[in-house]
Amino acid sequence: MIKNIITAISIFVFVTSFSVAQEKPLPDYDAVDGFVPIIGSKGMVSSRRKIATKVGADILEQGGNAIDAAAAVAFALAVVHPEAGNIGGGGFMVLHKADQNLTTTIDYREYAADRATHDMYVVDGKIDHFLSFQSRKSVGVPGTVSGMAMAVEKYGTMSLADVIKPAYDLAKNGFKVGRHLERTFETHKEKLTAAPETRAAFFKPDGSNYYFGDTLIQSDLAQSLKMIMDDGVDAFYKGEIARKIVADQEKYDGIITMKDMADYQPVEREPVRGTYKGYEIAAMPPPSSGGVHVMQMLNMLENDDIKSKGHNSAATLHLYIEAMRQAYADRSLYTGDPAFFDVPVDKLTDKTYAQETRARIPMDRARKSSELAPTKGLQSESPQTTHFSVMDKWGNAVSNTYTVNYGFYEGMMAGGTGIVLNNEMDDFDHLPYEPDVNGNISGKANAQEPRKRPRSSMTPTIVLKDGVPFLLTGSPGSSTIINTVFQTIMNVIEFDMNIAAASSKPRINHQWMPDIVEVESSLNKDTMNILKDMGHNLVYRADSNTYGFMTLGETASIVYKDGFFFGAHDPRNMDAGTIGLE
Repeated sequence: MIKNIITAISIFVFVTSFSVAQEKPLPDYDAVDGFVPIIGSKGMVSSRRKIATKVGADILEQGGNAIDAAAAVAFALAVVHPEAGNIGGGGFMVLHKADQNLTTTIDYREYAADRATHDMYVVDGKIDHFLSFQSRKSVGVPGTVSGMAMAVEKYGTMSLADVIKPAYDLAKNGFKVGRHLERTFETHKEKLTAAPETRAAFFKPDGSNYYFGDTLIQSDLAQSLKMIMDDGVDAFYKGEIARKIVADQEKYDGIITMKDMADYQPVEREPVRGTYKGYEIAAMPPPSSGGVHVMQMLNMLENDDIKSKGHNSAATLHLYIEAMRQAYADRSLYTGDPAFFDVPVDKLTDKTYAQETRARIPMDRARKSSELAPTKGLQSESPQTTHFSVMDKWGNAVSNTYTVNYGFYEGMMAGGTGIVLNNEMDDFDHLPYEPDVNGNISGKANAQEPRKRPRSSMTPTIVLKDGVPFLLTGSPGSSTIINTVFQTIMNVIEFDMNIAAASSKPRINHQWMPDIVEVESSLNKDTMNILKDMGHNLVYRADSNTYGFMTLGETASIVYKDGFFFGAHDPRNMDAGTIGLE
């Protein structure tokens, strides 16, 4: 009884102090290298599409909380960012509910159908990447609709229909195509026009492109959203939408059945937790590998005086690279769906283990990845995932990352639904230590089995200070996501950068195999030469990626500090947007 009273008082004091903080004058802050964040006093939304960000901000203005707004953004992105925003895929949400003093996660990752087998993509002893990546057999049972419904029903204040309504309006009435979407349609035109469903959805009746400023209407998707508004998640998993998805599977030799759809359930999980120099980290646990390995890298470097070495100096980046090398080697062996494999989370995030591995890092030279674990050459990866962050005036917060894997899947859409399907089953391991199409190596931990969720790099993260959300961040980028989130956290905590500057600085990526360091072209050339002299194999990101992507990650982040919200969308994306409420 006494414990309950104390808890209630502490929550009241927290919520009251959070609200009073909005009355404070704007604190001084430095514009780092010309980068200035968006500022708000009553909430913040940041996502990869301005239109979706506006949807979330409108929900907050209407009195909805951060969870309501996040779900609305998720459904809106399915309309305005169809290459990654989705209701045909899945993902992860980390959320903080202030009045309960609760930080939790929702795993709505896709899972394998009942007829899935470990070797279903193996032909003559080799992986058939068409089967694992381009066929309907690569589609996992989608989780987004169920995950958003769980979040809203358990932690939101509005109805599921209310948060879907803005997305429905965008699909039914249309929206103006932005520069990024114009370019994306052109880039993916060959595969999108190869299938009648996507050709009709994303191109004009005469087959010509939609260009900047044109209005794109998606009638089939609007109808699907209306069904979910009217009949809830059952419309998607047991009703007409499920029947259309299963009919598409049967038509194209897929394996998902009505029972697979009806049985899908999201899972609420305890976050991966840790501390770094007075801050608490709450991130996504397995089957995401992101939270585990961000925490592992932070632990490895916690006792180093990183700040004195200088931001993106050779000395700092050397430590980053070696921490990444260790984390990704461990990732290849130990992370998967915890319902099927005993993931050693406590060991991987243990500070003693981190210092043991830190002690093996030489300060004057690069190690070889072959010194750490078995080796295989890897392929390129796709960055077509999307992240958004939301925080409200009551202190509630959501950091969410979701995906369909490769952009627009492979141009496949369930007929009559307007829903782009995922090809997430390629994220499983199909032969031990053979790379998937994303360039990830796995072992038994990530072997495909019925109802199993494939390992993911998605890393939605909330950093708290004194129990209050301080930093929300995450990114697309497939296997580069973990390192993008890690560097963003370090920029904010170690180098005191405002979130706009932290989001804009050059990034690097090392993921154990291949034994290369990907760098963005803006990284200092003298620094690169020093790292090369130490033995690091540096390559520009565009040169290392067969799809020609120049950059590493596209964060959408929020910092809450001194009573104000400071937000930033990554300048690497031309159509992203951040709105601060006043």
